[in-house]
Amino acid sequence: MKIRIKFAKTGSMKFIGHLDVMRYFQKAMRRAEVDIAYSEGFSPHQKMSFAQPLGVGLTSSGEYFDIEANSTQSSQEMIKRLNAVMVEGMEVLDYKRLPDDSKNAMASIYAADYNVVFREKYKPDIDIKTEFEKFMSQDTITIVKKTKKSEREIDIKELILDYKVDQEVIFLKTNASSGNNLKPDLVMKAFVEYEGIEYNKFMIMVERLDLYGYENEKFISLNDYGETIY
Repeated sequence: MKIRIKFAKTGSMKFIGHLDVMRYFQKAMRRAEVDIAYSEGFSPHQKMSFAQPLGVGLTSSGEYFDIEANSTQSSQEMIKRLNAVMVEGMEVLDYKRLPDDSKNAMASIYAADYNVVFREKYKPDIDIKTEFEKFMSQDTITIVKKTKKSEREIDIKELILDYKVDQEVIFLKTNASSGNNLKPDLVMKAFVEYEGIEYNKFMIMVERLDLYGYENEKFISLNDYGETIY
């Protein structure tokens, strides 16, 4: 059976990279005695796939990975067992069974929600709400997006699916699909430079709130694809 696990990554765990998070949960599966399925062959590995890597330095209350299990107890019992072996800064929030024909988490992703705030030391002397509204009112927001092999100009405005500024917290819903994944730091870099300020990657703190699929013109939390096991 397919299982989707939702977890939070906070505190000092934000400095742990994606590969180490994967290894951590592989060990957690064994410690919590989850009846996870293994691949066949000379080097069996747990059948586990993560939704989307979270950048180092970001916290999150909406991370996901899928596993295949041979058997399972209730969602409540499995959350309890997994959290009993978690370290501070890692918490399992949900454990749901997926339909047999469901796509894996990574293939389902279309959008992501973020909260962004400026660190006190780097907070610009501007009215953030007013200035961000002006920034978003532009017809286009062009940036140079760099990859390992090349760099190209793209218009990121169409990749910002929603936004809201509440006092000094900037909420962003951005495209997170394969090939169009827009990270919040690129939005904030464009905003800061629009204000005539030199961007520093340490200026902001980012929390990922959730990840979404998109079906029938609606955003669907990855958590809502599964059903609670009783």
